[in-house]
Amino acid sequence: MLLHVDELRLESGELLQGAVIGYRTYGRLAETGDNAVLLFSYYTGNHDSYDPWIGPGRPLDPDRHLVVVVDHLGGGVSTSPSHGLDVVPELTTGDCVEAARLVLASLGVRRLRLAAGWSLGGMQALELAVRHPSSVEAVLALCSAARCSEVNEVFLGSVAAALGADPEPGARVGRNAFGRVYAGWAYSEEFFAEGLYREFGYRDPADVLSSWGRDHEDHHADDLLASLRMWLRADVGRGRGGTLAALATITARTLLMPASTDQYFTVGENEREVGALRRGELRVLESPLGHVAGRPGVRAAEQQVVDRALRDLLDDPAS
Repeated sequence: MLLHVDELRLESGELLQGAVIGYRTYGRLAETGDNAVLLFSYYTGNHDSYDPWIGPGRPLDPDRHLVVVVDHLGGGVSTSPSHGLDVVPELTTGDCVEAARLVLASLGVRRLRLAAGWSLGGMQALELAVRHPSSVEAVLALCSAARCSEVNEVFLGSVAAALGADPEPGARVGRNAFGRVYAGWAYSEEFFAEGLYREFGYRDPADVLSSWGRDHEDHHADDLLASLRMWLRADVGRGRGGTLAALATITARTLLMPASTDQYFTVGENEREVGALRRGELRVLESPLGHVAGRPGVRAAEQQVVDRALRDLLDDPAS
């Protein structure tokens, strides 16, 4: 579904004219209005990406919850460069939060039981909890963080450089190189050394690279860059006295779940952040899959840990 907005005021002060916000809903809003869950899309993901979390008997059950999945600005579904923008605005996670709140308002949602997301999605969930602390009861930031750290900047800079090395802007070769570089950061040393790639249908490390390259050819180069720059700018502490000071204002129960082998959203980073939270908890997702460990439905063992976290937050958000 698409929500059409005549004017969307961005954090930069720019006005985005004729904006569209993509989203999908599952279930219905309860008469009490207290069963809504908001999921933020992740990098190269969309409103269908969280399907492994949603369904009868799943942690997010449409018979119990209204689940709203919102596509982030710049990602290809909501207003993005690929839609023909003459000038690509400076987008932020805060802009995505305000866009999501417009969707929630259109659905009659006033307060959220849970806001959650993987990777870039988790960064948006934390931004929401800082901006509007009274609007959400619980937060799950999975393989994510409250800011783009220095090592994360290196990762993003490396994939951007691969894309930009193509002399023809937006050409297939550049997008393929982007995906190949990404693959090296997405997994862990164990993933390759132990041959875990075979579980996912890859023949060998070279096949991992070629598959990731082909997958990223399907994305629009300017959308990749617009979302990447938003990720680079992400920091809940910008203009709020710093990251830790901003995290201290969150009133929701907040669960940070880094993957043990993630190379760019690290356990150490989340350890520092959780100490600033009033009602924070750190649960490490032990996995040899690197950052990909948190991707919805990636593997049963990892998904079971995420399922438990979702159920805990929904069953007792006040603890």
